[in-house]
Amino acid sequence: MRLRAVSLYPALVALTLLSAATPAQADDIRVFSSVAMRAVLDELAPRFERETRHHLVITYGVAAVLKGRIESGESYDVAILTPAQIDDLIAAAKAAGPRTVIARSGLGLMVKAGASKLDVATVDAFKRTLLAAPSLTYVPVGASGVAFLATVKQLGIAQAIEAKTKAATSGDEVNANVTTGAAQIGILPISEILPVKGAALGGVFPADVQTYIVMAGALSPKAPQAARDFLAGLTAGSSDAVITAKGMERVKP
Repeated sequence: MRLRAVSLYPALVALTLLSAATPAQADDIRVFSSVAMRAVLDELAPRFERETRHHLVITYGVAAVLKGRIESGESYDVAILTPAQIDDLIAAAKAAGPRTVIARSGLGLMVKAGASKLDVATVDAFKRTLLAAPSLTYVPVGASGVAFLATVKQLGIAQAIEAKTKAATSGDEVNANVTTGAAQIGILPISEILPVKGAALGGVFPADVQTYIVMAGALSPKAPQAARDFLAGLTAGSSDAVITAKGMERVKP
């Protein structure tokens, strides 16, 4: 046994030196993410790349559209969408379970930078503010747009809101409508409003009619370990400060 150990030692040393001299293979990690997470990922993604040397290729868009692209067979490693959309992908074997809940963002009202804050202190005040606005903009097929339409229907003002809606196809179009003055108020998750240059958070939906847009993640069935590490990092305590600063909050069990 002693002679065997001695004879193997030089080979082990050589293998160790070779491993140290050869950098670990870097992966390109393809991420499909709802725009609601963009401000968070803009900060956390570069941190992950610096620490791991892996490269993130992130595609942002309306969650429903990204889900459709995955269902049609488009390649990805990490999907960050709503919990219901993630569950659908898992059920269709387009994603590996279980899903990972990351954070949530409440809905807010976007106004042009420099505009006065909106009166949203109560549900009645919120309703009056919406009715008084000459124009509004949101993404009807987006998670925030669907939630907003449900809210105004609950308030009995859906028809009045629809008559002055400038529908958008993306959050970026909502941003442009507000910052150029094409619409007075935009409806988006708070996390999408805060980083927009030329715009400001005019108010937050009152608690009694607030809807939270929850973001959850899942991996493709063939995702590499680097993708798993990235998704795990989004829920780690070390990311909490970024989550909060970008207008989101962790979902309590």
